[in-house]
Amino acid sequence: MFPSCQSKAPAGDSGDSSTKRSSIAKMLLGVFVVYMLHTAWLLYGFLNTKPCDRSKGELCISSYLTARPRLQLSVFTCLVPDNSQLNLAVRIDQFDPHSSFEREVNVSLPEQTRDNGTLFAVVYIHKAGVSPLEDGREVHYAAQLTTYIAPPHTEGQRDTHKRASPRSENPVSHWRPHLSVTMMSEDFTFNKAGLPSDVRRYMRVSQEGRQMIYLPLLLVNEISFRVKDLVEISSSTIRLPLTVSYEGISLRGFRFWVHLQDIVYSLRQFGFTEENVDEIKETLVGSNLYLLVLTALITALQLICEFLALKNDFCSWRKKKTMAGMSRKSVLWRSLSTLLIFLHLLEETSLLVLLPVGLGAFLEVWKLFTVYKVQFQWRSSKLHVIKLDEEERKTVEYDKQASRYLSYLVYPLCISGAIFSLAYLRQKSYYSWLVNSLVTGVYAFGFLSMAPQLFINHKLKSVSHLQGTVLMYRGVNTLISDLCSCATLFSSSGSFSSSHQLSCFRDELLFFLYLYQRRRFALRARRRESGTHSKKVKTQ
Repeated sequence: MFPSCQSKAPAGDSGDSSTKRSSIAKMLLGVFVVYMLHTAWLLYGFLNTKPCDRSKGELCISSYLTARPRLQLSVFTCLVPDNSQLNLAVRIDQFDPHSSFEREVNVSLPEQTRDNGTLFAVVYIHKAGVSPLEDGREVHYAAQLTTYIAPPHTEGQRDTHKRASPRSENPVSHWRPHLSVTMMSEDFTFNKAGLPSDVRRYMRVSQEGRQMIYLPLLLVNEISFRVKDLVEISSSTIRLPLTVSYEGISLRGFRFWVHLQDIVYSLRQFGFTEENVDEIKETLVGSNLYLLVLTALITALQLICEFLALKNDFCSWRKKKTMAGMSRKSVLWRSLSTLLIFLHLLEETSLLVLLPVGLGAFLEVWKLFTVYKVQFQWRSSKLHVIKLDEEERKTVEYDKQASRYLSYLVYPLCISGAIFSLAYLRQKSYYSWLVNSLVTGVYAFGFLSMAPQLFINHKLKSVSHLQGTVLMYRGVNTLISDLCSCATLFSSSGSFSSSHQLSCFRDELLFFLYLYQRRRFALRARRRESGTHSKKVKTQ
């Protein structure tokens, strides 16, 4: 199905070679199919939790809310959960688990919190009229009301305000103005043997004679807060507003929010910044479950296409005997652009994102040495440059001509954009300004990287020197990415940067031009072959 990196076997060994052609691409496709089937099975179990059936002799765990006890919701603030004094912030006496409400209160900040410290909120669900510390069946959940982030930089500030104080570069305690409390209000009976692992973490079981009951499943929604809503806490801040909201949810909704919070926690562990996590949270919260599944499928398909493109690209370049028809400038531009993007991401992105980008940059640098025919001799420890043949020299001449025409457009625009960024936008340092300016040029004009290659194809009237499979995989991958980016661009979120918006549909135009050249030159080659064949028939 997919091209392999293996070499062709002799004619006599065709039977043996057919049994040995377990290509990496086919193995990867098989693993991908098995993974998606396993994910679909887990998703089915996630959406359809089987209730307990006492008639079959199953050991069941009933809900504490079935008896409809009189409950009270209390929210306290403290410096350290379970180890400091509790200060009451909100109390709902007649608490209905099936209702929803919102309360806004002013919270007094202790001196330790004002001195760049922390503050926690502890939410209790307990019997009405009884202190939560004296209720044996209370449930509570502790959540942070503060978080440490660097003060956000506002764009558009002049160069006179670029020198920030040393404190502004360090993480500062910020206030979370929203506390979203959720609880599973559905009367569901669990099977003890088939209790889901995500529910078991939040469940407290109490024995009532021979019957087991589970206390209310309480959760504070960490997905609801955004970085843009945070308020910096200063030493002069005495009180800050806090909006406490509550909503009763079903078992399916409870498990859904638990899984989303686990995803956000994993992203933070991998090193994602709060701004990056914020964009992901907007995507997760603003979409329904089916759209999230579709997004996961599209992401998996993109990973498959990218891996197959890298694998076929490496195999084709390793087998190349001549560089005739290959644009040196296109390879040079692509290697420099991937390196610049890698350096740009190195400042503000996690290892999870840096790893595939770094592998791609390493491959492009290796291709750069290959196209310039530079070899390293291990015995003498010297670099050796192989001489070009006649066809390769002709290709280099066409490449220089196309690059000269391209420089008339790219260089003035990149230089003017860098000067504008230095004069009107706030930068961390001159190094950051340089990298950001170069990366903006890569994003905005990256679609021109294939222009010299297209010019060479036009001059040579052929595209046989290019690996069509690699371009097809990358074209499909880029088309999917740009369609998703364009759909998000016209949505209400608008969280993408201007450079990313400029790069939308950057590769499709030249990819379609390549397809046009491929069809045109293939038709011309077939006509030439048919004309040669007809001349041979006439001479015979």
